[in-house]
Amino acid sequence: MLIAFDFDGTLSDSEMTVLLGSQNGTADDMADITERAMNDELEYAESLRQRCELLADLDDDLAQGAFDEVRLRPGAADVIAALRDAGHYVTILTGGFERGVAAALEHEGVTVDSIVANRLLVEDGQLTGDVRGPHITGTKDNSLEVVTSVVDADPTETVAVGDGANDLPMLQVASLAIGFDPKPAVEPACHETVETMEELGDLLEAEGIL
Repeated sequence: MLIAFDFDGTLSDSEMTVLLGSQNGTADDMADITERAMNDELEYAESLRQRCELLADLDDDLAQGAFDEVRLRPGAADVIAALRDAGHYVTILTGGFERGVAAALEHEGVTVDSIVANRLLVEDGQLTGDVRGPHITGTKDNSLEVVTSVVDADPTETVAVGDGANDLPMLQVASLAIGFDPKPAVEPACHETVETMEELGDLLEAEGIL
C-alpha cells in the first residue's frame, strides 16, 4: 500500500516559510499568507510565490539554519518507521521545501521512500525569491498518481494524510483520506480525522494497515 503524507501542518508542526521568515523579519507576514492559503482564501500557488518573494536576498547559510530547525511532530517518526516496517511505500508530498523535510527526517533518524517537494533558488549564496517544483501550480493528486504509477502500486489502495486546502486534491482521490486536525474547508473531504500521531497510529491499526 502507498501512504502519502503532507508535511507542514501534518508530519511537522513547523511552518518552513515562517522559520525562514524569522531570519529576515517577515515571519508574521509569512504566517498570515500561509493561514489564508490553508483556509482556501488564497490560491496556493500565488500564496507560495508571495512568501518566497519575501525571502529575496536572504543568505543561504541563514536559510539552512532555518531548515535545520524543522522538526517532526512527536510520534511521527514512529508512525513512518512502523509503516515502512510493515512493507508499505511512504512518500511525502509537500508544497514545502525538500531541504527542510530532509533535515527533519535526518534529525529523527528516519527515512521515507520518496519526497516530492519544492525548492528555493539560490544565486551567489543568497535566495533569489524564486521557487521551483511540482507543487507550485501542480497539485498533489497528480503527484500521487505519478508516484503510484512509478512504484507500480495499486491506485485503489492509497492512503493520504493532510490538513490544508492544498491537500484536498490528494485526499479526494485516495482510497482512505485522513485529516490531521484538518482545516474546516478540508474536513468534509476526509473519511477519518485525527489530532495526534498516536491517534493516527491507532487508526491505521484499526484499518489493518499496521
